[in-house]
Amino acid sequence: MSSFVDSAQIHVKAGDGGAGSTSFRREAHVDKGGPDGGDGGHGGDVWLLASHNVTSLFSFKDHPHREAENGTHGSGKKKHGASGKSLVVEVPVGTVVKDLEGNTVVDLDQSGMKWLAGKGGQGGRGNARFLSNSRRAPNFSEQGEVGQEMWYNLELKLAADVAIIGFPNVGKSTLISMISAAKPKIADYPFTTLVPNLGVVHLGDDYEFSDFIVADIPGLIEGASQGKGLGHEFLRHIERAEALLVLIDLSDQALIDPATQLEVLIREITAYMPELAERPRLVVGSKIDATSTSKVDQFLSDGLLDLAVSSTTNQGIKELVNRLYLMVKDAKSSVPTPNDEIVIHRPTASGFDLIRDPDGVVRVIGRAAERSVALSNIGSPEALDYIQARLTKLGVNRALRRMGVREGDEVRIGAFSFDYQHDE
Repeated sequence: MSSFVDSAQIHVKAGDGGAGSTSFRREAHVDKGGPDGGDGGHGGDVWLLASHNVTSLFSFKDHPHREAENGTHGSGKKKHGASGKSLVVEVPVGTVVKDLEGNTVVDLDQSGMKWLAGKGGQGGRGNARFLSNSRRAPNFSEQGEVGQEMWYNLELKLAADVAIIGFPNVGKSTLISMISAAKPKIADYPFTTLVPNLGVVHLGDDYEFSDFIVADIPGLIEGASQGKGLGHEFLRHIERAEALLVLIDLSDQALIDPATQLEVLIREITAYMPELAERPRLVVGSKIDATSTSKVDQFLSDGLLDLAVSSTTNQGIKELVNRLYLMVKDAKSSVPTPNDEIVIHRPTASGFDLIRDPDGVVRVIGRAAERSVALSNIGSPEALDYIQARLTKLGVNRALRRMGVREGDEVRIGAFSFDYQHDE
């Protein structure tokens, strides 16, 4: 069974924050010791990191769950809980992250790109943090915030410099085995290649860069852009290629004539992605050892082909590598060099919103408002006074009145329900 997987799901669970402690100083000969509850530790984040260390999404296929550590609780004597360790999950360069509705969230198309997939919960504050002139002995602390939990769809688009495209059984796998260290499965029947193969072409010291990556894309057929055959599963791997190598079967045994092969291939890739029509491409005839020299010369003089090669006899292979090198060099010269690490943070929602639950009860949503009610001993008068003052400062009470909430109406915030009391 192949270990190459180019689509999968991932479930991320960031760590929960630890709870703050409600504690008072208790020592001999110390009268009326003050609050000394420590803060809870923050939960660990979950990051996705684009890395060349992994080449497929195989590790997520049967084991999609990734979880960061929780923060630990605070304790007395102002001892703060430890923060949970963040988790960095490596994904292949070229991984596109989408939500479950199919919307693209982030495109990790450069090595070193690091995206925050799940934000860890904030640790709760201990009661020592609520000490004030008007609150000398706070008997409540803050609960830890729950870490973000999300499902994402992952799709891999190979980040090759050159994509080799052609009909099934035209010699793509044989060619990539000749010009690189790749060892794909090769046989004389259609759809031998069931997964894309990547090969690194080593150039040596006489070139501006030492190597480039070539992808052998499984065979396309007419109608691939509409989902026919196997090619539609792999068309997305062509998107990132800097250049295209269109391989045409010139042998006398070819079922489709060379001109039609080229016409169909160009039509299919441009139907899938119109920008590919402008992508630099090299049209190469293969299997010239299995046809007449005059036929090959005619195709070259007519301009149908840029080059003709034979993977069996090695004819034209060196020139092909040089031509591909020049195409990749031109493409790389126009692309700015990325930083070693690019960190992408998800935006943090600010403020709050009011919605109505299906039963008509108004619910306040928003991190700041929900944190205001996440307290231990929430029923104590001191805790309720703090909640009221905090919500008033955030503007929640004013917004509730504008929405038509009246004295005594139920209002929900987080996991709690309150009877609305107008604050004069």
